[in-house]
Amino acid sequence: MNVEKLVREFSYNGIRLPDPNVNLSVEEVRNLYAGTYPEIATAAIEGPEAVGNKLIYRFTHSIGTKG
Repeated sequence: MNVEKLVREFSYNGIRLPDPNVNLSVEEVRNLYAGTYPEIATAAIEGPEAVGNKLIYRFTHSIGTKG
C-alpha cells in the first residue's frame, strides 16, 4: 500500500491557482489571491473535490440581485 499526500489546488473562473503555502488555511489562500483577483474576496468556497492526487477547491461568485 502506497500512501500519497494530496496536493491542494484552487480554481477561479476556469483559472488554476497553485497552493501558495500548505500552511495557510483555505480562507487565507482566498485572501492572498484577492490581491490579484479582487472578486475572490467575496467568493464562496466549494470543495474540496478529490481528483487524482489533488484536492481541488473552487472559488465561486455568489449570484444575486442589485438593488
